[in-house]
This record gives sequence, C-alpha cells and structure tokens, in this order.
Amino acid sequence: MINTGVNKELTMSAGIEKHSGKNRFNLSPYLYIGPHLILFAIFFLFPTLYGIYISFTNWDLIGDPEFVGFVNYKEILVNQDSTFYDQLRTGLGNTFKFVLFTVPACIIVPLLLAAGLNTKPKGMKFFQALFYMPTLFSVSAVMIIFSMLYSVSFGPFNHYLNVETNWIATQPYAWITLVTVTVWWTIGANMIIYQAALNGISKDLYEAAAMDGANSVQRFFRITLPSIRAQILYTVVITTIAQFNVYGQPLMLTKGGPTSSTTVLLMYIQENAFGSGISIAGIGAAMAVILGLCIMAVSAIQFFFLRQRD
Repeated sequence: MINTGVNKELTMSAGIEKHSGKNRFNLSPYLYIGPHLILFAIFFLFPTLYGIYISFTNWDLIGDPEFVGFVNYKEILVNQDSTFYDQLRTGLGNTFKFVLFTVPACIIVPLLLAAGLNTKPKGMKFFQALFYMPTLFSVSAVMIIFSMLYSVSFGPFNHYLNVETNWIATQPYAWITLVTVTVWWTIGANMIIYQAALNGISKDLYEAAAMDGANSVQRFFRITLPSIRAQILYTVVITTIAQFNVYGQPLMLTKGGPTSSTTVLLMYIQENAFGSGISIAGIGAAMAVILGLCIMAVSAIQFFFLRQRD
C-alpha cells in the first residue's frame, strides 16, 4: 500500500512536469524566422494585398483611391472597344511568347553545359567562369552591349555576316535577338545548380550501366535526368516565373517594337501606372493581378505534371 502511494505521487509529479513543459513557450524558432517574416510582410505581403485592393479602385497616385468594384477588370477583360483590352491581349500574348521561346532554352542549354563540364574537360574552371559571368551583369549593361553588337550601321554581326539586317526592329529577328540575349544572360545560375546536382550522382551507377552495355545517351536519359529531377523541377518553375516578369530586355533592346510585337504586359502596366500623363493605377494593378494569376496557374500546372513523373 505504501509503495502504491509513492508511485501515485511520482506519477502525479511527472504529469505536472509534463503539463508544465507543454505550456512552456519556446521563443527560439520565432527569433530565427522573425526577421524573414518581417521583411516578407513589408516587401511582399502588404504590397501584394494593397495592389489587389488598388485593382478595385480608381486612383491617380495623388488623391484618395475611389472604390469601383470590378469596373477595371470589366474594362480590360470584356470591353473590346477599350484600349486597355487591346493592351492586355497584346501584352499578355507577347509575354507568353517570350516564356515559350526562352524557358526551354534556359533549361536545356545550361543542362548540356553542366553535363559537359561534369566530364572534367581541360580548362573546366575557365569555361565554368565564362558561362556564369554574364549572370553577374546588370540588365542595363547587357542590353547596351548587345544594342551595339546588333547595330545596323557599326555592329560586328552585320559586318562579319556581310548583311544589313535590322536585328532589333524587324521580325522575326527581334524575337530571335531577345531570346538569344536572355539565354546568354541567364544560363549561368541554372548551370551551377545542375553542376552541383550532377556531382552528387554516384559513379557506381554509371560504371554498372556501362558494364551492362549502356551508351552515353542511354546513361544520360536513364541515370542522369532521373537523378536530378528535383533540381530540374525547381529550375523550370523558377525560370518560368522569372521570364513571366520580363521587362528590361524588350524595353531597352527593341523598345517593344516593331509595331508593339515585343511589348510585354509589364511594359503596359508601368506605362499605365507610372508613365507620362495622369496615372491609371487601378488599371495597371488589375493587369498585374491578371499576370500574377497566370504565373500561379502555369507554375501549378508545371509542378503537378513534373511531380507526376516521379
């Protein structure tokens, strides 16, 4: 009986200590993630929510926003007589073209370069730095350099090819120029990710496949690609989001021409909200919301199908 009482007392003490442990507030995790959450709220969450609110208003950036409901969305999505309706169709269409033209190249080219560098050729470090270096340049510097290279009067491309092609003012050369410049400028980041992933693949897999008679192409598709599918999924989604937000290349290189054929949606958004004349921030914000929804939908589709292949 005495032992039973002692056990009950010990059990009650343990229960009290356990209950006290559950109620003890652990501040450490919040100290680690707190700064990030604050910056996320200040620079992303609040501006995003405020932008969505502005899309339902009529605002000139000076006075108080006037709530107008879905008027801005009807103007850009339904009213076919509206200039903004044409702007949304043209800008969104050109943005999708840019994404379709650049994303496959921005995935395949750095993957092939990383696979080539993974064979440890002579001068590997030099070529690795050469391919990655353009990523460090600003968009302004890159566009100025290529504007000079593609110049009709003194550009080296026309000089050495012995042609008089206007690369940035005629189609389809304007699109070819934009895609070429963008791929050259952005392949470095994805190439580094693929190199890190390739270095993590066990050499035993390649040796076993070679002993079974698999050639280099079969080893690439049967071993390399499945082993780095997580990195490929990440780069596809991130690259797609980045290309949807294209702005600097067409603005500085082709100026949206010829005849608005390379004018992307962000250029219209900037022009409506912050261009010359009275600001139409509500229309610009509504276009930005449409673009954001498109990015979310395309990214979700990509993520779904690429995850299904796992």
